[in-house]
Amino acid sequence: MARFFRLRHFPWAVALRARLLADHLPVTLVLAAMMGVLGALATVAFREVLALLQRWLSGDAEAHGLVSLARGLDAWERLLLPAAGGIVAGLILQWARRLPARGAGDYMEAIAIGRGVIGLRQTLARSLSSVFSISTGASIGREGPMVQLAAMLASLCGRLLVLPPRHLRLLVACGATAGITAAYNAPIAGALFISEIVYGAIASATLVPLVVSSVVANIVTRQILHYDAVFHMPAFDFVSGWEVIYYLVLGVLAGLLAPQFLRILDLSRALFARLPVPLWGRLALGGLVVGALSVFMPEVWGNGYSVVNGLLHQPVAWQLVAAILVMKILATAASAGSGAVGGVFTPTLFVGAALGYLYGSLLQALLPAGDVATVTSYAVVGMGAMLAATTYAPLMSILMIFEMTLSYEVMLPLMLACITGFVIAQQLRPASVYARSLASNARMREMLGDRRAPRATRSVTAGKTLR
Repeated sequence: MARFFRLRHFPWAVALRARLLADHLPVTLVLAAMMGVLGALATVAFREVLALLQRWLSGDAEAHGLVSLARGLDAWERLLLPAAGGIVAGLILQWARRLPARGAGDYMEAIAIGRGVIGLRQTLARSLSSVFSISTGASIGREGPMVQLAAMLASLCGRLLVLPPRHLRLLVACGATAGITAAYNAPIAGALFISEIVYGAIASATLVPLVVSSVVANIVTRQILHYDAVFHMPAFDFVSGWEVIYYLVLGVLAGLLAPQFLRILDLSRALFARLPVPLWGRLALGGLVVGALSVFMPEVWGNGYSVVNGLLHQPVAWQLVAAILVMKILATAASAGSGAVGGVFTPTLFVGAALGYLYGSLLQALLPAGDVATVTSYAVVGMGAMLAATTYAPLMSILMIFEMTLSYEVMLPLMLACITGFVIAQQLRPASVYARSLASNARMREMLGDRRAPRATRSVTAGKTLR
């Protein structure tokens, strides 16, 4: 990079760097806003590439969503297309392994213990791999690659300014926050995601720039580019104060299910890792499992957005919801376990929505009419409870669902269910869904003799919860 850029050739860049190093807050916030713009644009670009490829695969310019794509294919096409996408995605990942490592491969690593450097070529290669996996039906979230791209652009800007690690890490955090906000339309939760999970503490020195980046990213995606919300939440129905007891039980169920869901993912990763086949073969096998499940249940394709929106707005037989839930968990385990690049954040929301829907259906069958809210209200709270029980970030989970619903009535049952799910899950499984990455990062830092690891990573290594 030094061959193409010399900081001294640009007086404005020299002045900007000097003010940043002096911790000049207004300049820091301006740069955070710029990262918000870049993060939003990166997220939108990735989303458009996925949509373009899906329209090409379906041959329909008006096609929307992977589930609709799967339903329009013949059974043999649904069986083989995810496997074909896995082969292409795996070959790209194998090629990417030959590239020289120029920084952290994950934005959490770059923020938590790295120097804030994220490899450009590795990130682009992994993003391209995820495009082929996701657009051909892999049961993983597209938001992980989006956030990684946004964080990489922020890292690139910081490297152009030759920022030291402390400032570069903050810039990467702003980029990641922008990516999360643009992906989920949740500006408050986007900022708290990085603070609560990656930093492990909420401090004004980091939270203020993150909030600025988050707000700007939300304005760009919603007000300028006119991107709609991910989930269209119905009006929340809260019958009486006594109903919080039912939501408390829902939190207990989420706390019991979440550790089992994470164990299934861990078991799948271990099984695929033992297979004596190259990486592209593992991704092909994972895609084949998804394809086989989709022959009977096309709803297992993708991250579950369209299915969740269907649950929230139209009645569905509980037997069908239960079948989709079981097959979706298996499909997510196959996709994530095989090594496909993508996240499980959004599939977790689907599992929570299905759990809440089934629980609400049971209550309506057992209790007199009018004593309980609609099943969609339990689906909404179930999403938050499951999210808190897997990420161990209850505050972020509460605010994310609140931002999605924009309903104050949801707060009381949501807070109770999220905290309950978090406490129970943490007792059953001390490690959250992100603990593997943070713990390995902390061990790496200790091997290097650096004791300045953030409290979040130290707490994971010690088997405690994120604070």
